[in-house]
Amino acid sequence: MDRKIVLVLVDGMRPDGLTGCGNPYVPELLAGSAYTLSARTVMPSCTLPCHMSLFHSVEPGRHGITSNLYTPQVRPVKGLCNKLDNAGKKCAFFITWEELRDLSRPDELHYSLLINQHKRRDTDTAITNAAIDYILSEEPDFTFIYLGETDEVGGHDVGWMSETYMGSVSKAISCTKKLIEALPENYTVILTADHGGHDRSHGEDIPEDMTIPVVIRGEGYADGRDLGEGVSIMDIAPTIATLLGIAPDREWIGKVLNPAL
Repeated sequence: MDRKIVLVLVDGMRPDGLTGCGNPYVPELLAGSAYTLSARTVMPSCTLPCHMSLFHSVEPGRHGITSNLYTPQVRPVKGLCNKLDNAGKKCAFFITWEELRDLSRPDELHYSLLINQHKRRDTDTAITNAAIDYILSEEPDFTFIYLGETDEVGGHDVGWMSETYMGSVSKAISCTKKLIEALPENYTVILTADHGGHDRSHGEDIPEDMTIPVVIRGEGYADGRDLGEGVSIMDIAPTIATLLGIAPDREWIGKVLNPAL
């Protein structure tokens, strides 16, 4: 069967939040994946700029998004969804923060669902369940799942590394576990974050805000292998494209994450 990819992004999840949240699935997840707990995001370490750099594999200075307000790119960089759609791949988004709609351009997605985290509670569980149902019935090649409660409910409302924050991280990991256990064997799951945080904020060039985990579980990524030094959030788009048999765009600056290299 052809390889398919699911990208799960837990907003604001610090590596020490992942390893310290107390969820019993974390050791099993890491032992069966290739991962790093020392990847870096981009500055400013804010949600939309970081996501734009993830999906376009360039610094914010190149794509032009330096706040959580989207503005059209002056010199557009082709994003991951553009590359996949042009290659005939089926893409789907499941998000709980509406601003992420601009990560793709019109007509690049086969399906998208927003469950607004500002309008209801327990959006992480709801969006995960919706994504699982869609994946099992429609078999998209690339699915993006955004889990926002860790940042919104845990970090900003109470504080990073607080009990509430850790509970939100643990909940996101439980959602990830449910997803992984539901997927066929040909799916690779990438788990990451857009940024970390400190106190009740983020956006600074400090380790607490800039350090993120990257965990890849699937064929060729197993046994607790190290993804190596210098991993960046900008490496994720080239890795996804390559795993789906598509050459990364010539303007992308990230590298392909391959623990065998």
